[in-house]
Amino acid sequence: MSDNAPEAEVALAGDRDRYEISVGEQRAGFTEYVDRDGQRIFYHTEIGENFGGMGLGSTLIGRALADTRDAGLRIVAVCPFVKKYLERHHEVVDVVDEVTTEALAAVRERTG
Repeated sequence: MSDNAPEAEVALAGDRDRYEISVGEQRAGFTEYVDRDGQRIFYHTEIGENFGGMGLGSTLIGRALADTRDAGLRIVAVCPFVKKYLERHHEVVDVVDEVTTEALAAVRERTG
């Protein structure tokens, strides 16, 4: 985040299969995933309209991916925001897997 960015907290909301980012008492956004066969498949990210342009999306994704790596899981980026983040940040590239038809099927099963 930049020097002007607000203090943010990223937390795993495992009961909802997502990571959430909050600024103060307000939830600013989240990234959703599905776990399958040792992979964490990130498929959807949202940052609230009032929080756009603050670098919160990058903070959220960076911490979620680091946590995923620390948990011993591999990363699959179906979400366009996560894909774009990985193009610019290579800290976890060694644990990133390609999107497969099986990964997409797991997302479809989760999202209906």
